[in-house]
Amino acid sequence: MEIVLVGVNHRTAPVEVRERVAFTAEQARRASEELRSRGILEESLILSTCNRSELYGVPPESCHDSAAVLSEFFGSFHAVRDEEIRGSIYRNYDRDAVRHLFRVAAGLDSMMLGEAEILGQVREAYRAAHELGATGPVLNRLFQGALEVGKRVRTETELGARPMSVASAGVKLAERIFGKLGNRSALVLGAGEMSDQVVGQLRDRGIAQLLISNRSRERGEELARRFGGQVIPWDSLAASLAAPDIVVSSVAAENVLTHAVLEKAMAARGNRALFLIDLGVPRNIEGSVAGLYNVYLYNIDDLTQVVEQNRKAREGQVPQAESIIEEHVAKFLSWQAGVESVTLLDELRAKLRDECSALLREHRSALEHFAAEDRERIESLFDELLERLVLGRAERVRNERELRRKIQNLEALRDIFGLPREKP
Repeated sequence: MEIVLVGVNHRTAPVEVRERVAFTAEQARRASEELRSRGILEESLILSTCNRSELYGVPPESCHDSAAVLSEFFGSFHAVRDEEIRGSIYRNYDRDAVRHLFRVAAGLDSMMLGEAEILGQVREAYRAAHELGATGPVLNRLFQGALEVGKRVRTETELGARPMSVASAGVKLAERIFGKLGNRSALVLGAGEMSDQVVGQLRDRGIAQLLISNRSRERGEELARRFGGQVIPWDSLAASLAAPDIVVSSVAAENVLTHAVLEKAMAARGNRALFLIDLGVPRNIEGSVAGLYNVYLYNIDDLTQVVEQNRKAREGQVPQAESIIEEHVAKFLSWQAGVESVTLLDELRAKLRDECSALLREHRSALEHFAAEDRERIESLFDELLERLVLGRAERVRNERELRRKIQNLEALRDIFGLPREKP
């Protein structure tokens, strides 16, 4: 019942790499189905955000190097050569994989320490995988535990008291450039969760004019209605760039704003300064526009300074959060050990029963002088002895958490009793 994790995140890969291995919702569904249909994983879940793309899975017992197989799949699915991502991929098993996920859900592994939206993203990834039928008892238990950890960290520590997200960091950066936003206008591209947060942050900071453009006009209108904004038709996007001081983009598409489009827009603006924040992965704004006069482009990796200040304000809460995480890691590993040990004891009982039957057959001639009912009684006593030896121990493992904690290496017991390493 091994758990394996393979992924890349903002710590191991720049946005140029992350955007190439990001999963859309449809890609996550397709990849998860392929992993299971090819027998690479028995359970699978893909978590893909602007800061990470991670594959969680339970491989078959017969797979002896699941991380290597998953790493190869990771690159081939996105048509990325191994040498391009080899140094960016991390691989974790069991305890390390569990701890990593719990730290992600708690906001400790985010670019923004304690960020608000990651728990919702974990919840959504789990919901999608569960509805697909890709999760089973192990990943269900694991991700339910992760959601519990995230909730506890936010309610029991101060990490969630001053929530900082990528959206709030981007708007804070705009304030540093322009000062107060009360006499500024902003155009937000997209109407998803990230755009919702951006619009809320802009309104909280008193933005004078709020424009919203989205491929689906209905969703754009709903967002504009809630925050008192004006909808710009998507096909009028290029012309609308003449007005705003700030453009924040977060859509699921690459190069929505190209160099040519922005060069023309700047000419129409009389080269008035334009501040661009690209929160998309893959990036929505062509990187070369940063070379245009009076254009200031920042992508998700350019928020380092804001991130660092946020981290310093919150890092005093990290030990308490880590304590909660370790408590839940121990709880999950105890459950995992219990499941594995009960399975092992069931296999041991079956093996011992076969050994007893073989022993009785071997000494059948010595038992022939017993009456039939006495021979049956002897066989019954053997069975009862096995039940007392094994079944009672299995019940103790099920019910005593401390006993499960003490179980360190079940594979050694498999070797001692000659039980198969692979699933029977």
